[in-house]
Amino acid sequence: MRFLFVLILLAGTGIGLIYPWAMTNFSGREIGTWRVYEQGRFKPLTVSLSGRDAPVRVLVDLTARAERIVSQQRTVLTLTAASNGRTVLASTLQFNHVDNPRQASPQLPDKIFRDEAGVIASVNSGPYVFTAGPGDAEDIPMRAVDLILRSGVGETDRRARPVGFALMAVGLIGFLLSLRSGGGRPDNPNSQPPPPRWGRG
Repeated sequence: MRFLFVLILLAGTGIGLIYPWAMTNFSGREIGTWRVYEQGRFKPLTVSLSGRDAPVRVLVDLTARAERIVSQQRTVLTLTAASNGRTVLASTLQFNHVDNPRQASPQLPDKIFRDEAGVIASVNSGPYVFTAGPGDAEDIPMRAVDLILRSGVGETDRRARPVGFALMAVGLIGFLLSLRSGGGRPDNPNSQPPPPRWGRG
């Protein structure tokens, strides 16, 4: 039974964590990466997109001198995308769910935190203006902010995370219970030789 519960736990981890992460970071192809914040200044970015790029996933990398972002549910960054004067994406980013940020450089203490700003499902060929700005979270030691666009991305099934977390819970609880009960059948008392008897007979 322990092996079965371990398999359930691994399946839940794959469905609830690995699958959404892989779809976010690796599905489709990368259009490009641009720096939108550096040396204390935000700058708007204009990117030409075509209809065949749709859907376009918008990712943001925040480089900061921190082990993790603690924003108390406040907004670290805001991001909007507009085309022909019409806003097609408006997002607030918190970055506080990133538990394993990337190392910017072995020589620097800076870490790179990634968050998803959203998906532009329908794309009209032409220029898109992306504007990043500060949120209301304070004391975030930002070094740089990069915008990443990926085209032709796959959509993550919204049922994946709840199902994955449920399987992880079942697998973990079952595994712990199997450890507590010994994980096997009780010993047969007749499988051991009887203890020696003293005296006559």
